[in-house]
Amino acid sequence: MKKINPQVKAAKIEKKHLAKHETKREILFRFLILIAILGAYFVYLTLEHGLGRGFSVLLITWSFFVLCTPIADAGFILDFPIRLFLRIKMFVSEVVVWVIAILINISFLLFRPEIYNSDLLTKIFKEILTNPFPYWSIIILSGIGTFLSVSFGDELLDVIRYKDRKLFNKRSFIAKSVFLFSVFIIIFILYDILIYKLGLNTVFAR
Repeated sequence: MKKINPQVKAAKIEKKHLAKHETKREILFRFLILIAILGAYFVYLTLEHGLGRGFSVLLITWSFFVLCTPIADAGFILDFPIRLFLRIKMFVSEVVVWVIAILINISFLLFRPEIYNSDLLTKIFKEILTNPFPYWSIIILSGIGTFLSVSFGDELLDVIRYKDRKLFNKRSFIAKSVFLFSVFIIIFILYDILIYKLGLNTVFAR
């Protein structure tokens, strides 16, 4: 039997655990909520911009949340089913998600840069992408936070029993939580500077 690489392959998730095991049930619920939000937003963008442009804006918006937020929710939409069916660790699949998000933006910046003028979020995103200093630090910090949270999610999915979940690496959890909170604060400050630079502070003050 072929040996599984523990750095890539994850423990098998029994389908019955998705309903019975509290941790996995919460993760499944989170996934379904994210899919519902993504679907609803796509409907809105289609009505607002038409099918083609709406889908383009959706891709850019998705890639924004992948690259510029220190949580893995956008990538989790792909990470979770890949982990569930292919048993590839979410940390590994998140690398692929980041590559896809980067390629999406390279393509749009080169061939359809006007798409970034579709709404406020995409305008802010374009400003981040086209100004490496200091705004790429948002992407770097988001990457650190994202991969930290993904590794934590992989560990949670590997926990079988509720009592193990309660005891599961408490010190590590506290350290990661404090670090993620610090990353959030720094990114918030950088976004505040960016919003002020773009003159959008008056928009948010209304």
